[in-house]
Amino acid sequence: MAIYPKLILDALSTVRYPGTGKNIVEAGMVDDNIRIDGNKVSFSLIFEKPTDPFMKSVVKAAETAILTYVGEDVEIAGNISVTTVQQARPEVGKLLPQVKNIIAISSGKGGVGKSTVAANLAVALAKLGYKVGLLDADIFGPSMPKMFQVEDARPYAEMIDGRELIVPIEKYGVKLLSIGFFVNPDQATLWRGGMASNALKQLIGDAAWGDLDYFLIDLPPGTSDIHLTVVQTLAVTGAVVVSTPQQVALADARKGINMFTNEKVNVPILGLVENMAWFTPAELPQNRYYIFGKEGAKKRAAEMKVPLIGQIPIVQSICEGGDDGKPVALNEDTVTGQAFIQLAEELVRQTEKRNAEQAPTRIVEVHK
Repeated sequence: MAIYPKLILDALSTVRYPGTGKNIVEAGMVDDNIRIDGNKVSFSLIFEKPTDPFMKSVVKAAETAILTYVGEDVEIAGNISVTTVQQARPEVGKLLPQVKNIIAISSGKGGVGKSTVAANLAVALAKLGYKVGLLDADIFGPSMPKMFQVEDARPYAEMIDGRELIVPIEKYGVKLLSIGFFVNPDQATLWRGGMASNALKQLIGDAAWGDLDYFLIDLPPGTSDIHLTVVQTLAVTGAVVVSTPQQVALADARKGINMFTNEKVNVPILGLVENMAWFTPAELPQNRYYIFGKEGAKKRAAEMKVPLIGQIPIVQSICEGGDDGKPVALNEDTVTGQAFIQLAEELVRQTEKRNAEQAPTRIVEVHK
């Protein structure tokens, strides 16, 4: 039986691409490289993105169509190659090439103000003149859109260097992305670990973060698949652990520190932040009331031989700033604004010290 290109194209015209409903010939998805060598047929299919969810099913349908409409003895299995219009996401180890320092913001438990610290730290670094990105990796409880007053923002995609990339929202000098921009804020995010990890990889690798001095990642509280995904995807420069002075929070902070310093992960701890260190009334800024205990995180830091890089007091304006989408770090004339500027300055010192004295962090290998 003679096989010629029109027979192949007629067979492929019976295959429809689920994304548009058009047949793959009409959609221009069949490359002009059909090769016929006896019964052996080979060609390429063109997809827009390397992450196209229909890629495997369309290739399989094309094989079936050739065998059905051209002949069962045609050698087609494994001979359909795939090309994409857009370039593939860079492989692990080559992501974020223009980012100088990747900082993980973590906490052993929820409710210690980790996200508030992350938001204000990002703003404080920007006020110091650094180029800053902030990724809200708390997939199941994203709060950054609220804290930056950008809940209604919807990031758009732009073609950059052959790839369609998500453009982060910019506010207060900080580039920001959060899963909260893409889900219904009134609905719980019920995702399995794999879905959450894939979403995080997209926010990291498929976004136009550009040139940054500091890329802060606000992690979920505790330890989870998200933490593993981050250290398996990026070479994290160092981690900042947030705690309160309470013993129960400090016990969990110890676990959080141990997770990063574990020999399999080996991410340096840049410092411990004691949030809610004391209560200071706005009208009596010199008064300090240690309602959660005194200097618990300071003692734990000394015990675990990690730097205490900041103590943040409780002042009503912190809560109000978070609710109003105006981080208190914007106002350097306040007690809390000064505390976050000092925290940012100390983080910079510890990061520079770490980079001068230690080798770059290695990405955690995935054993399959």
